[in-house]
Amino acid sequence: MTSVLHEVDERSHLAGTNKFELLLFRLGKDPDGQREIFGINVFKVREALIMPGVTKMPGAPRHVLGVANIRGQIIPVIDLPAVIGYTPSKLGILVVTEYERSMQGFAVEEVEEITRLEWSRVLSAEAHAVGGMITSIARLDPQPENSRLALVLDVEQVLRDVLPSRVPDVDATSEVGPRLELPPGAVVLAADDSSVARSQIEKVLQALEVPYVMAKTGKEAWDRLQAFASQARAEGDRARRKVAAVLTDLEMPEMDGFTLTRNIKSDDRFRDIPVIIHSSLTGQANEDHARGVGAEGYVAKFVARELGAALQRVIAAAR
Repeated sequence: MTSVLHEVDERSHLAGTNKFELLLFRLGKDPDGQREIFGINVFKVREALIMPGVTKMPGAPRHVLGVANIRGQIIPVIDLPAVIGYTPSKLGILVVTEYERSMQGFAVEEVEEITRLEWSRVLSAEAHAVGGMITSIARLDPQPENSRLALVLDVEQVLRDVLPSRVPDVDATSEVGPRLELPPGAVVLAADDSSVARSQIEKVLQALEVPYVMAKTGKEAWDRLQAFASQARAEGDRARRKVAAVLTDLEMPEMDGFTLTRNIKSDDRFRDIPVIIHSSLTGQANEDHARGVGAEGYVAKFVARELGAALQRVIAAAR
C-alpha cells in the first residue's frame, strides 16, 4: 500500500507515447454484491493517503462528506461509493485529484495498484452503450479474452453531478468573442471522450458560429480525418480545405491526444491543419510536450474565452 501511494507522485508525469497509468481502486459492493475495479488516470491524481479527518459542513451537497485539510489546503471530500451506488466496508483512502484548476478528494474503500496501459486497450464506454459515470473500459491484461476490466471514471460527470459549481455552464455568447470565419465548407474537428466536455465545447463552437464535427476518441477523430482527406482528394482539393482546425483532449480511449497530434503533424495530408490540445491535465511538462509533437496551442479546461481566443488565433495564423 505504501509503495502505491509514493508511486502516484513519482510516476505522474508519463507522456509522449500512446500509454498512460491508471490508479486502480475499489468502492465496495454493488447492489448485486459484486466488487468491481475502478480507475482514474494518474495524471489527475495529486496524492492518495489514509483517510484523514473530515469536518462536516452544514448544508453540504449530497454525497459531500465535508472538507479536509490537506497540506494546508481545504478541499471538499466526495463519498465516491455513494455517488456510484456502491456500499463500502469502510472509506479507507482519500484520492486527492486536480481537475480544471480545482482540487477535491474522493473517498474510496481501498487502493490496489498503479498499472501502465496502452490507450489501445481502453474502449469507449459510450460506444459500448454504458456511459453515465464511466467514460471508458480498460482491459487490464494483455490477452483480450478473459481480461480483467477496470471502469474508468468520468471525473467531469461526477463533479458536474456532485459539485456543479466546479463545472459551470458555459455562457458562451458573452465569453468567446466574435464570430469565427472559416473557409467555405470547412469544419472544426473536436475530440473528447467526456460527454460533459463535449457539451461545453459545442456551446463555444456554436457561439463562434462555426460548423463542427465531434468525435468521442482520438481514433474516431483520426478516422474522420481520413474520410475528409478522401473527400478532398476526390474533389481535387486539400484536407486543409475541409478541416480548419483540430481540437483534441489528451485522455481518450484507443488513441490519446498526443498520438493524434503526432499522427496529424507527421502526415503530409494534414500537417498544415492547426491543432489545439484542450485538457484538464495542466502543467508545464504537458504543455512542452504538446509543442514537441507540433500542436499550435494548449488550452487548460475549461474557460470559454481562452478556448475561443485560441481558436481565433490559430485559424487566423493558418490563413
